[in-house]
Amino acid sequence: MTQLRIAVLSQNPELYSTRRIVEACRARNHDPIVIDPLRCYMNITSHQPRIYYREKALDDFDATIPRIGASVTFYGCAVLRQFEMMGVYSLNESVAITRSRDKLRSLQLLSKKGIGLPITGFANSTKMTDNLIDLVGGPPLVIKLLEGTQGVGVVLAETRKAAESVIEAFRGLKANFMVQEFIKEAAGADIRCFVIGDKVVASMKRQAPDGEFRSNLHRGGSASVIKITPEERSTAVRAARVMGLNVAGVDILRGSHGPLVMEVNSSPGLEGIENATGKDVAGLMVHFIEKNAKPGKTRTRGRG
Repeated sequence: MTQLRIAVLSQNPELYSTRRIVEACRARNHDPIVIDPLRCYMNITSHQPRIYYREKALDDFDATIPRIGASVTFYGCAVLRQFEMMGVYSLNESVAITRSRDKLRSLQLLSKKGIGLPITGFANSTKMTDNLIDLVGGPPLVIKLLEGTQGVGVVLAETRKAAESVIEAFRGLKANFMVQEFIKEAAGADIRCFVIGDKVVASMKRQAPDGEFRSNLHRGGSASVIKITPEERSTAVRAARVMGLNVAGVDILRGSHGPLVMEVNSSPGLEGIENATGKDVAGLMVHFIEKNAKPGKTRTRGRG
């Protein structure tokens, strides 16, 4: 097996996911280097685009594994795009990451492809509040900040008055948000499908603690192995493909009429899924790179 030099774009080498990716690379005799994208600077030129890190040029990389935090999406993807312009293979491309991070755009793209979603409303004017609430079937309903992550900025409004108050508060802050129907039958649980390429390689059920409707593990949710249906498997793979992601965490609710996609995550955490399933997901990511990393194989080459 040819040794690959792999740039792991992460702000924190001590994070579980970053450590596991580095371990998996080394276990397969590759050379991983953790690079904080915020400490990179770039020479954007036609003939020899370059990236510098700690005053040294980053040359001779075969692949990148982006672990770009939501708060640094813009600059992180700019650095990743520069790697792509240099012909370095990216496990997830910059265009796909920015597409998936835009919650509204990602739902519009999934909707266009006929993938099941919770009914979602979006408006700018305060005059549309009643219409938005009615659009998603009335309370209880969920109000989500478009910029929120890991369950932050997600509110369950159980009455019309509560929904009106939250919407008014968010509008007062000039925040962008969407309103979604509350999927009661999901009972505070969702399914995280970990997709690599065209396969769901691992899946887990995340259950919210008592008194909470958000199932995020960061908010005290619990994880357990779950057997997913063929329809759920197909939905997860299709959702990742619509986003253009080779690696994705697809979050699904079990609705009364089939699976509903809540979100497609471009940097899914490894700790919960590996601990719940016992699978070497990091190793499967590296194996995908081994099969696909070739110079200049990045499809977009930094375009878009």
